[in-house]
Amino acid sequence: MNSAHIIAILVACAGLAGCVTATVQEVRETATAMSTGDSIVVLGRRSQPTASETELDFISCVADNMGRGQNALNVVNEQQFLDATFPWFEPRIAPLNHTELPTIIKQAPLAERLDEMGLKYLVWIEGSTQRIDSGGSLSCVVGPGGGGCFGFLSWENDSAYEASVWDVETGQAAGKISSEATGMSYMPAVILPIPIIARVRSSACSSLANQLKSFVVN
Repeated sequence: MNSAHIIAILVACAGLAGCVTATVQEVRETATAMSTGDSIVVLGRRSQPTASETELDFISCVADNMGRGQNALNVVNEQQFLDATFPWFEPRIAPLNHTELPTIIKQAPLAERLDEMGLKYLVWIEGSTQRIDSGGSLSCVVGPGGGGCFGFLSWENDSAYEASVWDVETGQAAGKISSEATGMSYMPAVILPIPIIARVRSSACSSLANQLKSFVVN
């Protein structure tokens, strides 16, 4: 098979996404339900940035997905929530993990503000997406007659997130939902690199958001 045929095949594959395997698990501790006027907020770690801090754009992704589509919920914008609850969730004094939430949300001044917002549930997400394996090589050259890239790269990403759902009225945990997605991405190159990307974090986001919607309304 000559280079022209190889390039044609790679271009045909360019629209494909890498394979992603996603799993979701749920642990329920109390019954849940949302009425008209109830709202929910999705938060991540708000302390000073660390290597383990949940990506803020992942938090936004989950919140956006919960607020649209089938069974869409009334999701409070994260920044609006932070402004309304100042200073309890400011980076300097924000809780470092979900286990600190009960003490905070039971404080009378904050509880009053949450009640004014109609906040029924607070979702706290922890986790990250990491590259767990990679292989191959790729090199690019430029010469008098032109240039190009040759080689093959592959890498595997793993997204693992856990959402803790807290009942604001009782200050108790309603349950936990974990979402994990693993996928392999590829970049073959014969003259031109052709990335075939596994949308691992996107898959984890949509799976977690869909399960959260189902969890809080049932």
